[in-house]
Amino acid sequence: MSGDVAQADPQVIAEIIKNYRVVAVVGLSTDPGRPSYRVAEYLQQHGFRIIPVNPGCQEILGEKCYPSLRDIPFPIEVVDIFRKVEAIPAIVEEAIQVGAKAVWMQLDLVEPESAQKARDAGLQVVMDRCLKVEHARIKQPEAK
Repeated sequence: MSGDVAQADPQVIAEIIKNYRVVAVVGLSTDPGRPSYRVAEYLQQHGFRIIPVNPGCQEILGEKCYPSLRDIPFPIEVVDIFRKVEAIPAIVEEAIQVGAKAVWMQLDLVEPESAQKARDAGLQVVMDRCLKVEHARIKQPEAK
């Protein structure tokens, strides 16, 4: 990815991981082999409440699945995106509308215009990073 894009401020990453526990996983797959499933399962195992967002499913990882962020009837803190870059602008718009605190674009997802729109609306933004990897990296010192 382009090195000139402000993709992930380490302080923002740490703040999101330490302060938020409700994560809507947009594009969560029912396939245990998919990265979205593995990340969501890991987050669940580490005390996060995951909210699956996938219009084709009823339930994933024991959690009720919602067709969109707007359909979730309670506050969302982090919107973790596992969709193609083309889908990001609409997802970010929904994240802003529902009052999310942060937007997290997974590895290889960079959409600077949407990131700026989210920041302008007061959301924290991470691009091109894996929430599971960053959580493990930040939490590692506590395990020793």
